[in-house]
Order: sequence, then structure tokens, then C-alpha cells
Amino acid sequence: MGFKCGIVGLPNVGKSTLFNALTQTAAAQAANYPFCTIEPNIGEIAVPDPRLDKLAVLAKSEQIVPTRISFVDIAGLVKGASKGEGLGNQFLATIREVDAIVHVVRCFIDDDITHVEGRIDPIADIETIETELMLADLDSLEKRLGNLEKKAKGQGEEAKEAKEQLDLVNRSLTLLKDGKPARLVERKPEEEKLFHSLGLLTSAPVLYACNVEEASAATGNEYSKKVEARAKAEGAVAVVISAKIESEIATLPPEERKDYLEAVGLKETGLDRLVRAGYELLDLVTYFTAGPKEARAWTITKGTKAPQAAGVIHSDFERGFIRSETIGFSDYVSLGGEAGAREAGKLRLEGKDYVVADGDVLHFRFAT
Repeated sequence: MGFKCGIVGLPNVGKSTLFNALTQTAAAQAANYPFCTIEPNIGEIAVPDPRLDKLAVLAKSEQIVPTRISFVDIAGLVKGASKGEGLGNQFLATIREVDAIVHVVRCFIDDDITHVEGRIDPIADIETIETELMLADLDSLEKRLGNLEKKAKGQGEEAKEAKEQLDLVNRSLTLLKDGKPARLVERKPEEEKLFHSLGLLTSAPVLYACNVEEASAATGNEYSKKVEARAKAEGAVAVVISAKIESEIATLPPEERKDYLEAVGLKETGLDRLVRAGYELLDLVTYFTAGPKEARAWTITKGTKAPQAAGVIHSDFERGFIRSETIGFSDYVSLGGEAGAREAGKLRLEGKDYVVADGDVLHFRFAT
């Protein structure tokens, strides 16, 4: 169950520098963590979680396996992409497959790096990309209207589904024509699946990565503040990051990174903050399994019930689910591990309706 964030941005905003830093970090992680595969345009990064180290010590685990999030480098976007300009069509096809969009925005001045539009204006840059995505969505929905209207006039289950889809399509079109992204469509929880089946580019949540010069990495600057204000207004997330600093950190041995970060006034890398923000943006939570062999983190969507959480490990676990032995993270740590939690009566047996909480330490019982 992999979650993907697609990295987009206009040319010369630092997108490639940032992505290269991600892949270098991923390659470095591969030495410490198993199963870390790298493809040319995908960087799969461990989600930083200090809780996992604590569990590993208590469970005397031989190995630590963090949960991961993938970042997909999407071909640079230019004005006119919705009409197939540049790598337009390829770009649009790739972006439909991601769960969230990381929009790298240029928030730095550098006379040596020209801006594709000849100016530094992060808000205008955001609007250029958003417009292209909205135009592609408008085109896609308008092409479907006729067929859906025809089906909706019929009888039976197919007509019922077509009516529901048509209603969502019309609501999305109203917003898009008003210059607003489809993700702002008001919808009921039961409509969520149908809405996502429309495959709209502007339906994915957005995280803005404000690429600033090195001196502003810890504090941000006037440009990044504008992006943060916009993000807040539209319910998105913004992270200040210096792609230049990240690419330098990525080449350092782990023991030297802390000193380097302190020297530039940072507590943690921008990539760590970016990964964590992506995780929160996608409404993901972590549960753990811990034993002598390994301490491992697993990713699920908030609100997932125990059998489906078990299915993330293996489909057999979900099929034959009986119950889960559950210990809250704080109980596990304060009581010195599983045995202490069991003795103190803090190990609970939870059934099929249990909603897994962030930090739960679980052991699944299932029938084969």
C-alpha cells in the first residue's frame, strides 16, 4: 500500500535539485533499511518517526523497518500543458496516479537562474500550474457530459450511478469554471469513492514546497510568507525548504548532518519536514508491530478498522481476522514493553469494528 506524492513545478524553480536530494537520501537509507527500491523518477523515503527506535529497544528487535512515502518526479510543466505543450500529455497522465501534489515554488532571487516568465512571483507561478490543471479537468469533464446525460435518462442501476456521477461532474464543472480546483467540491463521505473515480487533476490535496535561498532556510522570506498565506486560505500546507541545503546535506555522512543543520539554524532537514507534511496531508497514521525479529511501522489512512489495517501486512490477515492484541504506544513504553503492558492490564483485545489509532502497537490473531 504505497502512497505517492507527485512533485510538480515550473522550469528553474529547483524541482530537480530537490528531487535529486530526495533520491540521494533514499539511496543512503537503503544501506540501513531493507526493501528500499529506487526507480529513475521515484524516490521512496522513510517517514521519520522516533517512536520506532524506542519500540525496537524495548522489543530487542534486530531490525528497524520504517514506513515510507514515495515522491514521483513529474516532467516540468509549462503554460499550455493542458493542450499538449511540452511534455503536457505525459505529465497529465502521471499526475493522475498520485495521491497528493507537492508543488515546488520558486521563492528565491538568483540572477544566474532565469525564471521561465522573467519574474519572481510565486503566487503567479502557482496560478499558472493550477490553471493548466483546471483547464485539463474542464476538458476531461465536458467530454464526458453527453454520454453521462444519455445514460442518466435510462432505467436501472446503470442510470442511477450515471445520475450520481453527473451530479458530481456538474458540481465540479461549476467550481472549475469559477477558477477553483475540484478538491473544493463539497461532498458527502459516501460520494468520496465516486468523486475520485473521476480522475481529476485538481482533486488531489496540495503541499507547497517554498524553495528559498540558504540564508532563509530557517525563517522563510517575503515570498514564502505569501505562499504560506495562500496555503492557509485554501486549506493546503506549505513547507519552507532550501533545495540547495538539502542537496548538500544529502551527500554528508549521517554523523556530520547534525552539526551542519545547527550551523544553518535548522533542527531537522527540510526533507524530513516535507515527508511528515506529506504524510499529514494524506491523512495517514502509523501503527507498529514489534518483536525480536523487527520493529516495523505500517501506514494506514485515518479511520481504518483493524481487519483492513491487518490487510496492509498481508491479505490473509484481513481475510482470517479474529482480533487484534492492542497496546497504546505510551503504555507500551511506560510499562517497559509487551509483557509489562499485559501484566498491567493495558493489552486490549479488539474486534472487527475497532478503528486503529496512531501509535497503536498491534499483534493480529487470524485463522488460516
